[in-house]
Amino acid sequence: MTQPAPFPIEVRGSARQPLGMPPARFLRDYWQKRPLLIRHAFPGFQPPLQPDDLAGLACEPGALARLIVHDAKRDRWQVKSSPLDEADFANTPDADWTLLVQDVDKWDAEVAQLLEHFRFLPSWRVDDVMVSYAEPGGGVGAHVDQYDVFLIQGLGQRHWAISDDPLAPKAFRPDVELKQLVHFEPTHEWLLEPGDMLYLPPGVPHDGVAFGGPCMTFSVGMRAPSQAELTGDLADYIAERLPEELRYADPDLRPATAAGEIDRAAIERLKDALPFAAALREDLLRHWFGRFVTRYRSAQVPAPPARPLTEAALTKRLDAGAQLLRHPWSRLAWSRGKAGCTLYASGQPYPATPALAQQLCEQRTLEVARKLDATERALLLALVNDGHLQPHKPRRRR
Repeated sequence: MTQPAPFPIEVRGSARQPLGMPPARFLRDYWQKRPLLIRHAFPGFQPPLQPDDLAGLACEPGALARLIVHDAKRDRWQVKSSPLDEADFANTPDADWTLLVQDVDKWDAEVAQLLEHFRFLPSWRVDDVMVSYAEPGGGVGAHVDQYDVFLIQGLGQRHWAISDDPLAPKAFRPDVELKQLVHFEPTHEWLLEPGDMLYLPPGVPHDGVAFGGPCMTFSVGMRAPSQAELTGDLADYIAERLPEELRYADPDLRPATAAGEIDRAAIERLKDALPFAAALREDLLRHWFGRFVTRYRSAQVPAPPARPLTEAALTKRLDAGAQLLRHPWSRLAWSRGKAGCTLYASGQPYPATPALAQQLCEQRTLEVARKLDATERALLLALVNDGHLQPHKPRRRR
């Protein structure tokens, strides 16, 4: 006898339980874990907004809307972003196009009422209700969202295909601004009717296409700030509140043993100076500081030469005794970590060897009197072509 799946991907809802189960069970078993299709989540669902009203809203100043037309024969996508006008809709074909309007709940009170069904979530987690209207074949292509979304079918039918394969490739097409997937192999496909709802956690590839006739979908999306957004805003918040007199300090400084090196003692001082630096990986902190400190308070940056030098040309000049002069605006530092040695020049990192990195930091005029390895040759060539070093013939002695 076949055992039922512990977490079925399709359930039946009701007026009392739009999720097809108690909210606590949904949050435990599905929220941010696996997709779920709820048939009849909203029995007898009547769309709170009509297609003509949505088109009118899309033409309002301040509305966030996109009109997307797909040339299926050539697989080309045309995207027109707001402001839209009536002429944009007059020129649409009979099929293969869709209109997306964000934040419709902010404009329409009846659409906002849909959010009452999601009060089991913290209100600050809810972002907006996006409404899409599509003619047959209309959609935005296979893609991935980085937030939770509840897709409520409001009018007509939409064919949904998703992939719950955790190893599914997620590379984007370079020729389309919609961040469509290069490769999409669905593992589940359904045809949704009015009142059906599909829940998708972040990162699930999916593709929705209007089927048979006009189609409207109401998408309840969640706020999901990235770690980069959280970190950037927190750093700005802390920086605004720190006194100017609190600075990087090194009263325990000892004579430098290697010119230009950002050593372990410097990293430890950074952890004391920054409120949250101690939680960062040391290699990340080291890499950030090398880039930062070589840009800090620099009024100008070196300019690359008009014509890049080849490795052969640079080798020929060095073999002839040419010196390499450091650009006066080039600031250098270096560090070594588990991944190797890195030289930082005006905020840019370069793979290096400790010996050459130290020499470059010590000497404003570099004379190469030894055989260089491949990393060192590549480093000098990059520094020359980025404007940090300039080949110069040595002065002749009288």
